[in-house]
Amino acid sequence: MTAIASSFHAYLRRLRWIKRWGLKRNAHEENVMEHSWEVAVIAHTLALIKNRYFDGTLDANAIAAAALYHDVTEVITGDLPTPVKYHSPEILDAYKRLESQAEHALLKLLPDALQADFEPLISHERLPEAHRHIIKAADKISAYLKCQAELKAGNQEFELAARQIADDLTRLSQPEVVFFMQAFAPSCGLTLDGLMQIS
Repeated sequence: MTAIASSFHAYLRRLRWIKRWGLKRNAHEENVMEHSWEVAVIAHTLALIKNRYFDGTLDANAIAAAALYHDVTEVITGDLPTPVKYHSPEILDAYKRLESQAEHALLKLLPDALQADFEPLISHERLPEAHRHIIKAADKISAYLKCQAELKAGNQEFELAARQIADDLTRLSQPEVVFFMQAFAPSCGLTLDGLMQIS
C-alpha cells in the first residue's frame, strides 16, 4: 500500500518553537514540546498512584498518551497565557472555539484511516472525565515545578504564580496529587549533587 503524504508530524515537531510563559521574564525558557513530555510522565505517575494506593482503575498508558497531545493545538494557536485566557468569559469562550477548530484542522492532516485513532488523543471532548482530571492535575504540577525552578534561580516574577498554583493544587482535593507532591516534588528542586547524596 502506498503511504499518503501528511504534514501532521511536521507540525508536531514545531511544538519545540512554541514558548510558554510568554508574559513573564524567564530564567529558563520552556517550550510546549518539553512541557508536554513532563505532563505525560507526571500524569502517568498520578494514574499509577491512584490505582495502587487509592483503589483507582485508570488506564495509565492511555492517560500518558493523551497527555503527550494535551497542548498539541498550540502549534496552531500559540500558547495563550493563563491570565489572558481567563481574563473574561468571552475570551475563554473564543479560545475554546479556536482550540476546537485547531483540533479539527490537525486531525484532517492525518490519513483518513488514522483519524479515528488520534481523535481521542487530540479532541479534549473525547477524553474520559477521569483522564481529564489526571491530566489537568499533571499540568498544574508541571507549572508548579516550573515556578519553583524560576524562584530558585532568583526570578521573583513567578512568586505570585507559584502561590496561586499551589492553592489550585490544594483545591483539586485529589489524593494522588497530595501523594505526588509529598513523595516526588521536594527532590525536584535539588541540584545533581544533592540528588546523588540522597539516592
